Amino acid sequence: MSGQTERKTNGHIDSQSSDTASHLKYFSLVTLMLQNAVFILMMRYVRTRPGDMFMSTTAVIMSEVLKFLACFVIIFYKEGSVRAFLAHLEENIIKQPLDCLKICVPSIIYTLQNNLLFVAVSNLDAAVFQVTYQLKILTTALFSVIMLGKPLSRLQWVALFILFVGVALVQVQPTDSSQSKVPVAQNPMLGLIAVLVQCCLSGFAGVYFEKILKGTSQTIWLRNVQLGVIGSVIGFITMELNDGAKVSEKGFFFGYDYVVWIVICLQSFGGLVVAVVVKYADNILKGFATSGAIIISCIAAIYFFDFHLSIQFFVGATLVIISVFMYSKFVPIKPITTITVTQRV
Repeated sequence: MSGQTERKTNGHIDSQSSDTASHLKYFSLVTLMLQNAVFILMMRYVRTRPGDMFMSTTAVIMSEVLKFLACFVIIFYKEGSVRAFLAHLEENIIKQPLDCLKICVPSIIYTLQNNLLFVAVSNLDAAVFQVTYQLKILTTALFSVIMLGKPLSRLQWVALFILFVGVALVQVQPTDSSQSKVPVAQNPMLGLIAVLVQCCLSGFAGVYFEKILKGTSQTIWLRNVQLGVIGSVIGFITMELNDGAKVSEKGFFFGYDYVVWIVICLQSFGGLVVAVVVKYADNILKGFATSGAIIISCIAAIYFFDFHLSIQFFVGATLVIISVFMYSKFVPIKPITTITVTQRV
């Protein structure tokens, strides 16, 4: 009798665990999809609306500052006391200067990448950007083969080729279709160059960071503190070089309103949230999330930005979605430490 009761109890617990895991997977899917789509759509809006334009270099700084402050709070909560918190930082940061020096490389790249994001979204429609930015899958795969010696299956190479063709089709669509009507001047070629450089930087930084993470015991929160602090310093230097005079004249927070702060918070905390939820999402679900984000961006661009959907864009976006599914299906699930760095925008 007790054995039957125990089996029933265990069965009930297993059923609850299964239901919880299932719910977490679908929550991960929705979170990934919304983070990928809403962030780009809102950034597109704040960069193309009429009125005073905020300086993107200051937004990048605030994003990094909020990110490492959030990670500071998480580390403090996990350590439980001020003494343990300070000891943790001293042991893992102050006493390991070479380790921090290694982090400088991806931190500089991510800061540059975030600045290029504003350039790309300011000059490309949200839907076009979403599709084109999937080239980061191609660059990441190539750097993984070159730097880590990871083999790719024949189907993965086919998926990467389909991805390239799909993005190419999106870029050769008619100009009057690829440009939505916005009240500010746009330079599609500049936006394309910015997103292509972004993809190359994203691929290299993600693989480089994956390589240096192997054999280290630092948590994802500590790594994001290191990235955020160094990124903030690099961001200030970038701001002084590009917008120093303008910041001195108009102020650091010129052009800021609640919508700009929402975009900054999405950029700061979105990556951290995604880094956590992808723990429960497999590669197929991530493929669904990417595809869903592309579809949402297309629909929203048509409705809010008067984007015209051409045959070339439809075919190209469809090929990109197919390639994402093909590639995701044959990629082993990455550990949480690896996924974290590749989710930084």
